[in-house]
Amino acid sequence: MKLVIANRNYSSWSLRPWLLMSEFRLDFDLIEESLAGDDLSKRLGRHSPSCKVPVLIDGDLTVWDSLAICEYVSEQYLSGKGWPESPASRAQARAISAEMHSSFMALRSEMPMNIRAKRKITPSLAARADVRRVDQVWSDCRQQNAGRGDWLFGKFSIADCMYVPVVLRFKTYGITLSEPGQLYMDTVLDNASVKAWIGAALQETEIIPQDEAGEDLPA
Repeated sequence: MKLVIANRNYSSWSLRPWLLMSEFRLDFDLIEESLAGDDLSKRLGRHSPSCKVPVLIDGDLTVWDSLAICEYVSEQYLSGKGWPESPASRAQARAISAEMHSSFMALRSEMPMNIRAKRKITPSLAARADVRRVDQVWSDCRQQNAGRGDWLFGKFSIADCMYVPVVLRFKTYGITLSEPGQLYMDTVLDNASVKAWIGAALQETEIIPQDEAGEDLPA
């Protein structure tokens, strides 16, 4: 298998399937593409008709879209273990993953993932509502699954992959959460695979101006 990703510092969508495949110790080759340059669509078009990342290439099959890749990997290589075991938890995990996939537009726009930065912003009412909803999702999942483990559904799952980039956004912009929400952030930030991704992002030097939101905080 080959996984095509973009800059680790900025590409939240790339992180999601990479994290799933890394956590489950799958063997795959990594192809990294810069998000900069006028030839971006041309370069990405070599991998996928969507001209976007991430892209999974498995033999003759090409899968684009982060959630579709995670679904395929779970079914094809993990015997479905990418999702919780119980039908009820699995349905809920898919629901919050789909919500993350299609919602939270203000949060995405005003708080782009930028791992290297520590920034101050003044979020809009819509962005603050998005933060509250994410905090509610994390808190509800952790309270419902208390005692099963420290991830959203106890064990690590695709649902966590979908929300880990938000944890990194909240860290960059110093977002304050409820106690359960903060405990979930602590779990994510203590994960070895997440630490590896962050470490690689910190080594990158390329700057994407449109993703440099807010004002720098004092060191």
